[in-house]
Amino acid sequence: MKYYIIAGEASGDLHGSNLMKALLKEDVNADFRFWGGDLMQQVGGSLVKHYKERAFMGFAEVIKNLPKIYKDISLCKTDIRNYNPDVIIFIDNSGFNLRIAKWAKQQKYRTNYYISPQVWASRASRVKAIKRDIDAMYVILPFVEAFYKKYDYKVTFVGHPLIDAIADRTQVDEYEFRAAHELNEKPIIALLPGSRKQEIKNMLSVMLSLVDKYPNYQFVIAGAPSQDFDFYAPFIKSPNVKFIANKTYDLLSVSTAALVTSGTATLETALFKVPQVVCYKGNNISYQIAKRIITLKFISLVNLIMDKEVVKELIQNEFNSENLKKELDIILDPNERTKFFVNYYDLEKKLGGKGASAKTAHLIFKSLQA
Repeated sequence: MKYYIIAGEASGDLHGSNLMKALLKEDVNADFRFWGGDLMQQVGGSLVKHYKERAFMGFAEVIKNLPKIYKDISLCKTDIRNYNPDVIIFIDNSGFNLRIAKWAKQQKYRTNYYISPQVWASRASRVKAIKRDIDAMYVILPFVEAFYKKYDYKVTFVGHPLIDAIADRTQVDEYEFRAAHELNEKPIIALLPGSRKQEIKNMLSVMLSLVDKYPNYQFVIAGAPSQDFDFYAPFIKSPNVKFIANKTYDLLSVSTAALVTSGTATLETALFKVPQVVCYKGNNISYQIAKRIITLKFISLVNLIMDKEVVKELIQNEFNSENLKKELDIILDPNERTKFFVNYYDLEKKLGGKGASAKTAHLIFKSLQA
């Protein structure tokens, strides 16, 4: 079978690669063509365009880059026509994918969606288009299945693929890891400032403003695969700050606490059982627009899944050095940390256990055979 997969950022690349591996177990003759990244490339097939070339953050940035986005949409449609896949699999990335899905359905292609657009967070009116354009939807968050049920659209909850990604990774030896990256024996505070240039600029300066206040800890920046060290270097002004690229899971596995930009990383940090503070500061125009259309009580996946405040969220103007220090003190307090661990274990239970990629691959291949 021929599979055309469209993922749009680092997390989509990760989940796309795991889905591809699972599809190969179901279909040994699987042929892949995709929009994704390095991890998907390692599995095999043909990369059309890397997500690094089209990572735009926020409404203002999207508007500024509209000509480039429309050019990519046109390229994608032409490429799908030339490839003529048995199925198109969309992974998150709703702004781009829903436009392609509308066209693809009109062209009679089979359309599957893995990891739902966040219609449960804003613009629920998009559900109408999803019901029209998507043949099968596979969701990874338990509350999303219930959300779609309200709109009489049956979707399948398959569990969260991060559980597989974390469980299947090679375990790191902490002593060897510290030695390899020139880390000392001090406890580690991990800094996860995001993956896009703009969000890293917004987040990292404030995160690093705390370094001198914690001489008994060492701060380690988790470098995103989409950015080179040269981009981070100007921010690093203390010998108590280290940088490690493309080793976020290994870093989290040996960290005492973490300061994390809102996104998938908040859930990853929770699954590694690391107490965290969730941070977010964006372009002010984008933030003002988002504030008016997003209907959620929380922004972090941890709190959304648990439906209560498990991790503290510092958003926009609340994200400053004073507030961040106050919350970091709390998550370093031994008496407070126990609460995190209990909630994190409950969170993992809600996510449904291992096997998300395998379940999704099986259902996709089964539907193609039918």
